[in-house]
This record gives sequence, structure tokens and C-alpha cells, in this order.
Amino acid sequence: MQYRPAGFSMMPLVVKNLLIINGLFFLATISMAGAFHFDLIKTLGLYMPGSPDFEPYQLVTHMFMHANFSHIFFNMFALWMFGTAIENLMGPKRFLTYYLITGFGAAFLHLGVSYLEMINLRSELLAAGYTTGDLRQFIESGSYRVLPGVSERTLVNYLTKFFIPTVGASGAVFGILLAFGMFFPNSYIYLFFAIPIKAKYFVMAYGALELFFGIANRPGDNIAHFAHLGGMLFGFLLIRYWRQKRKIFY
Repeated sequence: MQYRPAGFSMMPLVVKNLLIINGLFFLATISMAGAFHFDLIKTLGLYMPGSPDFEPYQLVTHMFMHANFSHIFFNMFALWMFGTAIENLMGPKRFLTYYLITGFGAAFLHLGVSYLEMINLRSELLAAGYTTGDLRQFIESGSYRVLPGVSERTLVNYLTKFFIPTVGASGAVFGILLAFGMFFPNSYIYLFFAIPIKAKYFVMAYGALELFFGIANRPGDNIAHFAHLGGMLFGFLLIRYWRQKRKIFY
């Protein structure tokens, strides 16, 4: 993807500082794992409420954590590429507000969908013969036993909801992408630096793909598709609210 904003500062204040903060968190994650064998992602990643590892501050800190180099590279590339134009349009204060709200919105939608999935898995396990005490003990201990005739995959999927953290700035980045599509709908984005597509069509297609993959819920898919959709949804609602609140928007 490629977009070159014309007439704007290429490194506005908030985008610059977000890039620095995310980079520092990533370096801290690598350094602490190598020097002290301390998993910073386990502390600052976002767990589902009810998990023994959940802490309220994770709603903020998870947005600055990334799983690997490719994860942070593509998120930060998109933040710089699209966030530059949006911050220059909105101004730093409103842009930071937008970034944080879309990040929180992404987390809330992701947790909400994960909770509904967990409830369905829980009902299936209770019907198979487990008790609520069994399931509580599995969460507290991190170990489990498989009853005869019960799919181990169902049990593992249930426990995964409590023990796998969500990390990354992707939700807020998708909110920024949505804003770019709304404010610069006819600007061209170059897929693979070669294929031009208007921003409005790119955003709609990307959103549709995220919805498809989120509903498909394929085994082994570790991407939080509904977090991406949450960032886009809250971004859309926030922009609509700001537009209705003021006759002249920006």
C-alpha cells in the first residue's frame, strides 16, 4: 500500500510519538525476554475479564505491544502512512482522542465477541458432563482433563479464551484507515506499490474481508478480526458524531 500526502508534515507530533512509544515497548519486550526471561506481553497484553492474568490497565497497554517484528512493522507503517494525513487534518489533540477511542472500541468489540464465543463453548462443555467447578478449576490451574466422548479441541478453545492475550495497535490503525477512506475517498492507494485502488473501495473491501474471516473463525487463525472491525466501527461513529455536532467540520 502506498500513499504520499501532499502539502502535509510527514511526521506530525502524535504520529511521531506513537511510533517512538511503540518502538520502545517492542525493544523492552525483546530486552526483558532475553536478559531476564520475563514475558512483558503476558503482563501488558489484554486478557479476557475472568482470566487470572487480566488487569484493567491492559485495556491501554495492549495497544503498544506487538508479537513480532512484522506485526509492529506493518502497524507502524500504516500508522505513519495514513495517520500523517489524518493528524494534519484533525490536529494533534483530536487525532490522539480518535486514536485512543478507536483502540478502546476495538478492544471492547473483541472482548464482547470473545465472551459470547466463550459462553457457547461453556454451554457445550457443561452439556458434555463438566461441572462449573471443573471449568473454574481448569482456569485457575491452567490444566484440564478430557472426559470420554468430549472433543479436546472444544475444551482447548474454551481455555484459550482466558490464556491467550491480545496485543497490537491494529484496532486503532484500522480506525485511522477508516478515517482516511472517509476524508480522502478518491485518493489512490497502491497495493503492492503497483495496483491503484481508490481509498473508499479499499476500505470497504478490507472491512468486508475482516468480517468474513471473523465470522469464519478458522482454526489456527490468531488474528483478532473483530478488533479490527471494532476500530473501524467506533471510528465511523465518532466521525459521524463530530460531523453532526458541528456545521463546519475541519
